[in-house]
Order: sequence, then structure tokens, then C-alpha cells
Amino acid sequence: MWLFYAPDIQDDMQLPEEEAGHCIRVLRMKEGDRIRLTDGKGCFYEAVISAVSGKRCLVHVENKEVQKPLWSGHLHIAVAPTKLMDRNEWFVEKAVEIGVDEITFLKTDHSERDVIKMDRIEKIAVSAMKQSQKATLPILNGMTSLRSFIERGFDGDKFIAHCEPGSKVLLQDAVVAGHNSLVLIGPEGDFSPGEIEMALKAGFKPISLGPSRLRTETAALVAVHIMNLAGQSRE
Repeated sequence: MWLFYAPDIQDDMQLPEEEAGHCIRVLRMKEGDRIRLTDGKGCFYEAVISAVSGKRCLVHVENKEVQKPLWSGHLHIAVAPTKLMDRNEWFVEKAVEIGVDEITFLKTDHSERDVIKMDRIEKIAVSAMKQSQKATLPILNGMTSLRSFIERGFDGDKFIAHCEPGSKVLLQDAVVAGHNSLVLIGPEGDFSPGEIEMALKAGFKPISLGPSRLRTETAALVAVHIMNLAGQSRE
């Protein structure tokens, strides 16, 4: 059964314009056809198309189902985006498919990109949420300076992955199931020494993702996967 994103379905019994267009014009669905919806807030809905008019697709909801949590803890990845936008989009798609609660894009001293088109990022995240049959859309935060991000604080375990020498633990040995976890991933040029010092003073623990030198988007995805697996394996 086709899954559609309808964030306001509890108040507005029709599909958003883009979802309605896909339903009516692409899939050629019609009145009486059954569809499945998600509000992106943790719920699925079984519905029937009640009316089709122009670009509008009205539905009648027959059943609501709350999706059980797929992992424990709040998983937050904060990453300095790469210069090539398609690599950032690839990361978001795969991170949502694997499972993450929040993504923040960071502006750092060595950032290769200052602007992120969040409307495009949200569309990719919505598509990945539907494809992977999840009912919750991650929180998506646009470009934020590293300093202001760190100063906001975080209720949970905080980690920073960097390439400077020093004592580090493997992320898989540091994350604790059930704990909220936040991992900082720097740009291709890494965090600056001053940024690393700032994060350490704010309570971030230095971690390693393994012996290989990873590209930014790969490192971010590895971190998401490790956090997600930890949340699943010890529930």
C-alpha cells in the first residue's frame, strides 16, 4: 500500500498539494482507493480516498496506529556540510533510512559551504522516511555556527570526531543504549584546534570512528549507524 506524508492529517483531511499530485496524476489513484499516511510525528493512518477534485485529494481516515520506537535515546548528528550538495543530500537520505532523530548542519572555521537549501533537504528526508516505512520525520536544523550550537547545551552524551592526535575511544565503545547521544562531525579540513578545544571544554568526549580516514559524509553516516545499532541491540 502506498505511503503518503500528511503532517496535518488530524486537522485537515486532505493530502498536501505535492503528495496529492503524486497520488492523482502519477499513480492514477481515485475515489475509493485505500492508502496509508504518516504525519511524521510517530503515527500511521489507514485511509480511503473520499474525493478527487482538480489538485485536491480528500481522504477518510479509518484507523490510526502509533509506531513503536525503533531505537532508544535521542540520536543527534551535527555535521559541517560538504562543498558538493549531492553528497549532503546522500547523507541525509541514508541517515533517515538508517534512523536518526535530529540532524544539524554546522558552520565551522574550515567549512566548505555556508548555505544549505533546507526545503530540498526536507523533501529528501520525507522521501527517505516513507521509503524506509518510518512514521517520524527527524528534526532538521539549518546552518548553525559551531559556537552557538555548543553553547545551547545538550541533555545527554556528547562526542566529537576529529583527526588531531590524542587519546580517543571508539564510538561503539562510548555510546550507551537508552542515553541521548550527540556526535559532531567536521568538514573535510577537520575542526580547527580552537574548535576542538572549545568542544572539549564544553564536555564533548573525543571519539574515533576507526582506523580509516573517512570523508565527511561517510563519517557522519558511520556515526549514525553506530548510534542506531547501540540503541537497537540493548533495548
